[in-house]
Amino acid sequence: MENASSSSPPVAVFESSHRDPCQEVSLVLQAVGIPSAIARDETGWVVAVPDARHAAAITEIEDYLSDKSVEVPRVESRVRLFGGAVIGVVFYVSILCAVNVLDRISAYGVQWSDVGHMRAGDVMGGQIWRTVTALTLHADTLHLMSNLAFGGFFGLLAGRILGGGVAWLAIVVAGALGNAANAFMRDADHVSIGASTAVFAALGMLVSHALRPRKGSTSTAMQRWTPLIAGLLMFAFLGLEGERTDVLAHTTGFLSGMAVGWGCCRLPERVLASETVQFASAALTIALLIISWAVAAWA
Repeated sequence: MENASSSSPPVAVFESSHRDPCQEVSLVLQAVGIPSAIARDETGWVVAVPDARHAAAITEIEDYLSDKSVEVPRVESRVRLFGGAVIGVVFYVSILCAVNVLDRISAYGVQWSDVGHMRAGDVMGGQIWRTVTALTLHADTLHLMSNLAFGGFFGLLAGRILGGGVAWLAIVVAGALGNAANAFMRDADHVSIGASTAVFAALGMLVSHALRPRKGSTSTAMQRWTPLIAGLLMFAFLGLEGERTDVLAHTTGFLSGMAVGWGCCRLPERVLASETVQFASAALTIALLIISWAVAAWA
């Protein structure tokens, strides 16, 4: 990098396939007292500034470009990525596999499937913990492996854009909300288990994040709606097939994920970048699962 002068993590604010426009923008920023650096990446050149000066740099660049009479390369804030995504998936896989084993051997004398499944009448009767415990139960190995694969994939992507802790807390909450909505619309005897409600909640969160307007974006109306179209196609491909597929649960999970994701993707970057926030969110997620199962086992 060149001209680096801040201890804050650098954030890209301008990109171009050529170095000269980046050099020009860097000089503009330095002229108003914003330290900047030029670096090469996979697609060309970028100008980066300290995280604390990100908003001010975007404003200065937009003002500068609006005064130019010639066309210049596009200015667009890049999606910032956060840590903890991989470890989040590891915990997801570990928890689902552990519950599967405990269920098969009726560990601690508990019939895990019986006390943890989502029965609509029970949930509407106040046993709301079943909306959480049902997310960790599966009918057979194929059911489990399918949710491990797709849940791990969508969860990894969600963890990259929200951070591992916040992402998985949001996924579990959205999955539980999806189960609650499903129970509300079903007959009292309807039973549902599986992480797929949370899996589609993660997909909904990804769609919400992609739909969020971004400062400096030059995308067309069709391009802005492309993530929703792609998400619906993915939902149709994965969520509507199968003899035992609970389509309504997948739908409520997807919609809950979009709603929760809408709020999460508007959290300030400094919040998502906080290790304390991410750790606290991860701890709260695990606590929610443990408490839900403890209540289910001994209620």
